[in-house]
Amino acid sequence: MKVDVLLGLQWGDEGKGKIVDVLAPRYQVVARFQGGPNAGHTLEFDGIKHVLHQIPSGIFRSDIQNIIGNGVVLDPIVFKKEIDNLAKYNLDLISNLFVSKKASLILPTHALLDAAYERSKGDSKIGSTLRGIGPTYQDKIARLGLRVGDILSPRFADKYKKLVDAHKVILDFYSFDYADLLPAAEENFFAAIEFMKQFTLVDSEYVVNDALTEGKTVLAEGAQGSLLDIDFGSYPFVTSSTTMTAGACTGLGIAPSQVGEVFGIFKAYCTRVGSGPFPTELLEETGEKMRQEGREFGATTGRPRRCGWLDLPALKYAIMINGVTQLIMMKVDVLTIFDSIKVCTDYRLPDGSLTNHLPYDLCDETVTPVYKEFAGWQQSLDGIHDFEAIPDELMAYVKFLEEELKLPITFISTGPDREALISRETSALLS
Repeated sequence: MKVDVLLGLQWGDEGKGKIVDVLAPRYQVVARFQGGPNAGHTLEFDGIKHVLHQIPSGIFRSDIQNIIGNGVVLDPIVFKKEIDNLAKYNLDLISNLFVSKKASLILPTHALLDAAYERSKGDSKIGSTLRGIGPTYQDKIARLGLRVGDILSPRFADKYKKLVDAHKVILDFYSFDYADLLPAAEENFFAAIEFMKQFTLVDSEYVVNDALTEGKTVLAEGAQGSLLDIDFGSYPFVTSSTTMTAGACTGLGIAPSQVGEVFGIFKAYCTRVGSGPFPTELLEETGEKMRQEGREFGATTGRPRRCGWLDLPALKYAIMINGVTQLIMMKVDVLTIFDSIKVCTDYRLPDGSLTNHLPYDLCDETVTPVYKEFAGWQQSLDGIHDFEAIPDELMAYVKFLEEELKLPITFISTGPDREALISRETSALLS
């Protein structure tokens, strides 16, 4: 068996949670492989909206084993809140949720460091969610961090104090006042640590590879988006982990040869939260209409998302470095309100030449989007599940994208509910 990977191809917020929930019945294991509580995966069914931050999106399917992999940075306080919020659904979380001992722990001082670093940057701030993600990955790379398995050690309190004392030195350097913030946060942290001990803490690399050996189907769930990758994203306005397909290998302990299908998710337009370059951003009425129609506000922070037209050079780049095999287009229904729709096909450089490659640094190199315009479909997509029943204008849009991207679009999402989906057989897509 192979591990199928599902990830976002833009700046995050593509709708991964919904699609994991839709695909989950095909799999026996769903595993998160990177990121932390800066991710908000939204699922909606039976008229109820659910937002998951660290727990895999297969958790609502009772027969699926859900794994938080070693590549994740885990906040015990957020973990406990998520579990508490799920209690009313009578899910068997103790049996169906496993946490890697090698996942890194987010300490209360990591969030304080996040805030101190952001404040020090002034107008050049990254736009962090201030959840402590970056500082936790910093400690991991510096070989200073604590991991989930450490909570089982009788020396955990000593290890914790040593790291927190080191953090306090940094906070003092930045003149960041933590005296009133830390005591309550630490009380909640240690209560959450005790809470976590009732769950099954595992060597997840063995669990995943044993599942493959036993012939089980496994789906690896990514967080954030490809253009936020620490190596290949719009650096320095990126997250602190590998959001690419390669991150599934290092974040779960699987070999590259074990990767099967790669599902790449993208919106029919583009959004971005926080700072950083965004070539197709719409700063006028069109962008605001897109934001309101798409309810484009962060699932984790509530911040309004920046909106713009679809960017093909960026999308092609993400497809290339991820080895995407199938595409899933989200939020097509949002574009129903427009009489015409644009797609960026190329960038015009300052010297007047055209390119469809992402520049080394979009922050320093100014590019002007070159657009192709399409007629809008301007009709409701509610209740449409048959691909052949979609409006001709939407069909033309999809066909153009498939031709440009050289990949099939296997699913089209037409709303937030798990039932609002159009799918078709891969073999028929490019005929």
